[in-house]
Amino acid sequence: MTDTHTPSPVVADAPTAPVQTCRSCAAPLSHTLVDLGLSPLCETFIDAADAERGEVFYPLRAMVCDGCWLVQVGDYVAPDVIFDDTYPYFASYSDSWLAHARRYVDAMVDRLQLDESSRVVEVGSNDGYMLQYMVQRGIPSLGVDPTANTAAAAKEKGVDTLVDFFGLDVAKRLVAEGWSADLVAGKNVMAQVPDLNDFVAGLAELVSPTGTVTIEFPHLVTMIEELEFDTIYHEHFSYFSLVAVQDVYARHGLVVTDVEELSTHGGSLRVYAQRSDGNPDVAPSVDALLARERELGVDTLAFYEDFAGDVARIRHELVGFLQDARAQGKHVVGYGAPGKGNTLLNHAAIRSDLLEYLVDRNPVKHGRLTPGTRIPIFPPDRLAETKPDVILIMPWNLREEIAAQLAYTREWGAELMVAIPQLTTL
Repeated sequence: MTDTHTPSPVVADAPTAPVQTCRSCAAPLSHTLVDLGLSPLCETFIDAADAERGEVFYPLRAMVCDGCWLVQVGDYVAPDVIFDDTYPYFASYSDSWLAHARRYVDAMVDRLQLDESSRVVEVGSNDGYMLQYMVQRGIPSLGVDPTANTAAAAKEKGVDTLVDFFGLDVAKRLVAEGWSADLVAGKNVMAQVPDLNDFVAGLAELVSPTGTVTIEFPHLVTMIEELEFDTIYHEHFSYFSLVAVQDVYARHGLVVTDVEELSTHGGSLRVYAQRSDGNPDVAPSVDALLARERELGVDTLAFYEDFAGDVARIRHELVGFLQDARAQGKHVVGYGAPGKGNTLLNHAAIRSDLLEYLVDRNPVKHGRLTPGTRIPIFPPDRLAETKPDVILIMPWNLREEIAAQLAYTREWGAELMVAIPQLTTL
């Protein structure tokens, strides 16, 4: 297959000033974790009809704050540009994520004794993937999400959804409307807000005096140790350790009361919090994880210094493999077109001469091209039609689920591979 022509990138002036001070504690930023060069927004898939048009690229550099140890990227792109009405991510296309959401609901109903008299609000509720299970139990629930297309999908599931960006003003409005919440939930949303303090202030306002906040996010420690650099993109403004979360929570009157380590997204935390004026009890798990993070050196620059060199190794390893495969006449394609995959593809400058096409279960992406690298995206049945030699699984965090779905490709001897934390055959 010939290489899809990629127009020269357009480097945009930032619509807002890049972050020069920490978005959590306002300390000056001067330490780079990794510079991934120039990249387009990772969820701005290109219509085939626009293949010859230019595209906006922004600097993608992760910085480390030596005041509160929050890792963050520059605030180059306004949220309403990223999360518009064409946002293509729908959580319900992942079977394992739906199972995770159902388990969460079962656990929270039991732990917090939620019932028809309770109030549950999810911020960043997407297509109702989680709240649908609360609704099925008869628990009053409300989603808040800025993307109208995913909110419409949620409403089809019976999930009432407010289309708005969550923050302190929205929280005050919801409380005034009777939505002071027994549970405020957020899964992989806190990373996606540039005004972190406003968001956390909103959590503290919305949760009732005896209520609970649970926020899930990929754990910074795992990202560093497992070299998960493709989770860095413009849509993810911040990358959290428990040390950093405890700092911003305390600033707004929230106490971290418990923490669970999860396998999702390559290694995540579920952090529980309550308002400080409710005199909450703190589980031993909190001090234990804080101690472990500090023992690893999360609050020292030494913990971060080798990351950039390891990222370079991954890039060289993958590109070398793809070039060798091409020289041998092998056909290599990719499974999945997640945001993280586009960070990898753009940083390594991988185009359709090396990775012929991608497939994805989400029909919104079919017939479109990846941002920056312009690799075409097809439905999964393209694999059986073309019988590629190698299938690179882009969402490596779902590799077990996807490998099971792709078991039929063994019939023609296809190899299934992931690139992170190192190139591996499954």
